[in-house]
Amino acid sequence: MTSNPVDTDTHADTAPADASSTPVEAAPGKAPRPRRRPRRGAKPQQQQAQGPEAREQAQAPQKSQKSQQSTSAAQRPRKPHPVLERLFELHPQLFGARFLPLKLGIYEDLLARHPDVFKPEDLKIAMGLHARSTRYLEAVASGKQRHDLDGNPVEPVAPGHVHHAILEVFRRRQGRTGDDLLPQLRAQLVRAIEASGLSREDYMMAVGGRDETANAALDEAFAELGARQAKREALRRAFEASGRSLAEFAEMYGMDLAEVRRTLGLARPKASDTPA
Repeated sequence: MTSNPVDTDTHADTAPADASSTPVEAAPGKAPRPRRRPRRGAKPQQQQAQGPEAREQAQAPQKSQKSQQSTSAAQRPRKPHPVLERLFELHPQLFGARFLPLKLGIYEDLLARHPDVFKPEDLKIAMGLHARSTRYLEAVASGKQRHDLDGNPVEPVAPGHVHHAILEVFRRRQGRTGDDLLPQLRAQLVRAIEASGLSREDYMMAVGGRDETANAALDEAFAELGARQAKREALRRAFEASGRSLAEFAEMYGMDLAEVRRTLGLARPKASDTPA
């Protein structure tokens, strides 16, 4: 139970309740000692003697309130840039629920089509925010073609752009999770290398970088791709030497027909389903 500061700190120096009517008798030869009065504005001794734990407990409610305000601010969704909201209204197929890679020069196309809608500097800032967003980078990393303002595919994304978008998305995701995302990175790189149609040397020249983690993942992707190509070539030779139909060949080796077709690079089954 907390004591009253007046009772504990000043009781020893306080005269009896009737001190004002009863004079203090002085000892022989000595003047009476006057009563001590607390200095004006002085804090009680108990508060002045507070230790670190007491101060920390006193400050805890303030810290808790600040923490709650900080968490609330972090959870509050950001308001989209007004120019991006306008772009969504004008071109929902590009800036709507899903993003698509944009053709090179789309900034100039937007200014030409909407000369009275956007200020050049405002549009440049908004387009920079859009291009750096994770959703847009994911669209570029997917390998989809670039699109014009009408949503028509017009050109492929350069292998280097696909590669660097894959790496940036990986870095952002890896920074938000403790999971090992390197297997997913390797799989994406394998698909990107295959889609590029470039040799290892040409691909390395197109995407060259100094990031050790990225280069190690790229080496593993090339190794996996080489193993796939060796398996594909061995399967093709075995299929051609068998003289059987694709379905018979798959059954003979206990393999899935669709998997055999994919491994051999056959997009569609032939009408006769026989080797060429």
